[in-house]
Amino acid sequence: MFWAIFIILTHSLGALTAMRAIMDTRTAQGAIAWAIILLFFPYVSVPAYWVFGRTKFRGYISKRRSELLKTNTVARRLEAQLIERNLLAKPDREQELLIEHLAKAPLTTGNDVELLIDGEATFRSIFEGIEAARNYLLAEFYILRDDGLGRRFQQALIAKAKAGVRVAVLFDEIGSKHLPARYQEELRGAGVEIHPFNTRQGPSNLWQLNFRNHRKIVVVDGEAAWVGGANVGDEYLGLGKKLHPWRDTHVKVTGPAVLAAQFAFYEDWHWATKEFLELRWEAEPAQSGARRAALCLTSAPSDPLETCTLFFLHIVNRARLRLWIASPYFIPDEQFISALQLAALRGVDVRLLVPDISDGPLVALSNWCCTAELMSVGVKVFRYQGFTHQKVMLVDDDRATVGTANFDNRSFRLNFEITVAVVDKDFAAEVRRMLEDDFARSRQVGNDEVAGRGFWFRFGTRAARLLAPIQ
Repeated sequence: MFWAIFIILTHSLGALTAMRAIMDTRTAQGAIAWAIILLFFPYVSVPAYWVFGRTKFRGYISKRRSELLKTNTVARRLEAQLIERNLLAKPDREQELLIEHLAKAPLTTGNDVELLIDGEATFRSIFEGIEAARNYLLAEFYILRDDGLGRRFQQALIAKAKAGVRVAVLFDEIGSKHLPARYQEELRGAGVEIHPFNTRQGPSNLWQLNFRNHRKIVVVDGEAAWVGGANVGDEYLGLGKKLHPWRDTHVKVTGPAVLAAQFAFYEDWHWATKEFLELRWEAEPAQSGARRAALCLTSAPSDPLETCTLFFLHIVNRARLRLWIASPYFIPDEQFISALQLAALRGVDVRLLVPDISDGPLVALSNWCCTAELMSVGVKVFRYQGFTHQKVMLVDDDRATVGTANFDNRSFRLNFEITVAVVDKDFAAEVRRMLEDDFARSRQVGNDEVAGRGFWFRFGTRAARLLAPIQ
């Protein structure tokens, strides 16, 4: 009797979950796949769906709309300041206006953006910023480790907290799953406020492990922000033994665009703690006098639209001369494969920089499958002789992005991400020189390289790509 009831309940739950999947899954193919497996194999697939299947993060956006009235006040005040102080860039082309709509933030001028190549330069700059903090320090990382760099970071935060600076830290509990409680308690004991982002809070998210806060943000006094690929761990200094040499890119931003990065932390902090931070919201030009146009685009699975997908798809579609992409996890879906093929066919110099070694066999195989499809139309693929973790794009001669988003389904749809977009010829030239040096340290993949590896390798790449949405 028990087993009969169990079987009926399980299949009923499978049918109800299949209805949910049909309503919520983004693509028809995905909805069909989930519906079939939920109806015929509910014993395994029902828990799998509730842990990995959802693509929309529940609760964050509704709380933002219903509770963050103060946030709206901050946004309106910021806009007024930008207009008054002539810090709004004047986008005269459709693409800048579209990006502003996606970012829900204006393209500002009066910014300086410093390119930080690799971990030593990145953390030297971050530690200098921490030392200079006078009022508050905000830090948000996907991975926070209790290792050499992690302890240096910890002690720097403790020193500022003891000096009377308010220090607030967020970390992703999945990315930082090995962070010991002792590390956190030492920070709290010194007055540092540290919390997990906690994507599982709320009844609808209790079993959900599919969403990650992948952002890496440091903000000092509302005057400087650091964004990019580097987390807090020794491997990001190139000290890891497995993935070596390690290549990464970060940026330091000063000027009004800093406040958009601060705004992202402000919202994330409220989600994690239910508290409002008292922060400085004065829009000021960079002290260096630079007038670079820039914005910080945040994207999340809580957005009504697929912000990250639309942003990068737009960039690919508008490229006319050059489109260079550096990504450690290059596993785009069909719409991006088609867009990149079209870019190459219309004469754009499309180049991909991916690592020659990988931290996962599925990712490595999927990457081979995707790049093979692109090389047939003239896309150049370079495999960095080491591990490149940077997330960088160069578009034509005047646009570049540096951020936290990889070129894969997880970053486009499942992660909380942030990207700094810069419209400036001098900065784009810096990025170009950096990537040309990376290409020189890479090997270009030949058109027949995949075919020459044999049937089982090619079959493995195709099979691995079937799992791309959850990699």
